[in-house]
Amino acid sequence: MKRKTLILTLVAIGMAVVATSAAFDMGWENWSIPSTLTSVKGSALSGLSGLNGSSQVAQLANTDTDPIVPGVAPNYRAIVQKNGPAVVGITSIGLHVLDPGTIALYQDSRFAAAGGIPFREQGSGFIISPDGIILTNAHVVLEAREVVVKLSDRREFKARVLGVDHVTDVAVLRIEANSLPVVRLGDTRQLQVGDPVLAIGSPFGLEQTATQGIVSAMGRSLPGDSSVAFIQTDAAVNPGNSGGPLFDSQGAVVGINAQIYSQSGGYQGLSFAIPVNVALRIKNEIISKGYASHARLGVLLQELSQPLAEAFGLSRPGGALVLSVVNDTPASAGRLLPGDIIIEVNGEKLARAAELSSRISLASPGDKLDLNVWRNRSLHAVEITLGRSVEKERAPVTQKAEPTPVQLGLTLRPLSKEERALLRLPGGLLVEKVEMAAARAGLRAGDLLLNMNGRALDSVEQVSGILRRKPDIVALLVQRGAERNFIAVELR
Repeated sequence: MKRKTLILTLVAIGMAVVATSAAFDMGWENWSIPSTLTSVKGSALSGLSGLNGSSQVAQLANTDTDPIVPGVAPNYRAIVQKNGPAVVGITSIGLHVLDPGTIALYQDSRFAAAGGIPFREQGSGFIISPDGIILTNAHVVLEAREVVVKLSDRREFKARVLGVDHVTDVAVLRIEANSLPVVRLGDTRQLQVGDPVLAIGSPFGLEQTATQGIVSAMGRSLPGDSSVAFIQTDAAVNPGNSGGPLFDSQGAVVGINAQIYSQSGGYQGLSFAIPVNVALRIKNEIISKGYASHARLGVLLQELSQPLAEAFGLSRPGGALVLSVVNDTPASAGRLLPGDIIIEVNGEKLARAAELSSRISLASPGDKLDLNVWRNRSLHAVEITLGRSVEKERAPVTQKAEPTPVQLGLTLRPLSKEERALLRLPGGLLVEKVEMAAARAGLRAGDLLLNMNGRALDSVEQVSGILRRKPDIVALLVQRGAERNFIAVELR
């Protein structure tokens, strides 16, 4: 089987590009040339310093513009005027964690001391509730220690990451604000190939950029990303558009722009969006329990070719061919066998194996599947209760930072267990925001606070306890990159 290589690239705006490569078996996909699947967010190094969500329809942000009438050419001006105020720019600041061998390639001891490469990246998002709930891509806030949301009126808010789901690449943020403009949510199932669509986002940091096109394909499965049946469009999407909304001709959000297919890192006519129905299901789970659950069947699948279909006694290819069955999984309990061809799921025919992978990953543990299976040249009914995915569900998110008493001017959070292990520290607090006295003393966001007045720190309450004694001055042991220094902060 012929193999080709794709590169999943985080495209950079500015000084550098960080890229990871992986080889995918392309024999079952309709891809004719080696290219790059690019997550459409921007990046610049900052230096070392249930699927049915369509019922949740929000009110339009602006009702003063002309109505959007079904059955006629889209009024793109009206769509932008109604929804533009609810589209936001997102800036993520953090550290790309790299293995020691990769860090060594940069030949910079500062990266090794920091445990990775500092970054400042840009993406997009959209507000779905007046109290500040925002949807975006998980890769937009990946490894972020600080997330800033900028509204169309240029107001900026620090955002809290409520949760991320790497399986579907969906993240949910919240900002502390009220009476915000919101988008109207649509139903991806009503979308068809040829329908006009509009994207709004911040490509290359250019805020409130609108581009239009049509739906090029539905249910597109991408190599290495079979969990989502993407909407393929030819709307121009570029780095920085990641997480922004895709609107239908009626001005409703039907998808989240996520990836482009490119050889250059820029737009080449192929863009992919996550269906909004998928995103809303993930959003509901994240808000209710902090993470999204994914189901598991326990099989390895292969697409059917015409020769294989004929060998198994079928007149044409269709369905999902079972390559292997994992022991102690719902598939083995349901007595699925290698060589089975799953033709139907809950009464709906499968055209491709990727459709089954998408359905399973987006279903919930405990869901029942009625399968129609082609085995030994005859149909067999198989009922299976899905299990729970073995993947880690509770993806790391930004912890809620706590402000210390006003006179110090620091917003701090404890280092996570993973961060302490990475930095080889027994404790410490991460500085997320600096104001007033701390700012005057020269502290910066991203500094590590290890000690205060000779006392090792691992909780914000320790700092608050010292400050409740109302000292005139405190000595802070601060680590910045590879350097450690005590800094005196005058509180008078």
